[in-house]
Amino acid sequence: MATTDITASTIKNFVESLRPKDPEVRKQLDVGYSYDGKVIILFEIRPFWMDPSKVQHLEFAKLRYTETRKQWSLYWMRASGKWELYQPSPHSAHLDALLEVIKEDELSCFFG
Repeated sequence: MATTDITASTIKNFVESLRPKDPEVRKQLDVGYSYDGKVIILFEIRPFWMDPSKVQHLEFAKLRYTETRKQWSLYWMRASGKWELYQPSPHSAHLDALLEVIKEDELSCFFG
């Protein structure tokens, strides 16, 4: 299995672990992702507050793979809408390690 396939499978399983189990809750708040082979974006999926018939994606985490360094970098979305490198754990050679940082959310940067 190629590295890209392993990464896609890992991120899919991670996102599934974050999603609400109740289908009714998922209509109000869900979690999704995009992955292009180098960058993973995690986002909340929720109805737009002024028009619940519209859905919005609110990005909260970004992971970027740098081939030359063989490492992942973790970013969080500031209230200003700009990505910032996550401190104190900005880099790892292991995607799983950074996914665990997101899940623990010690500094409340990802889930508030």
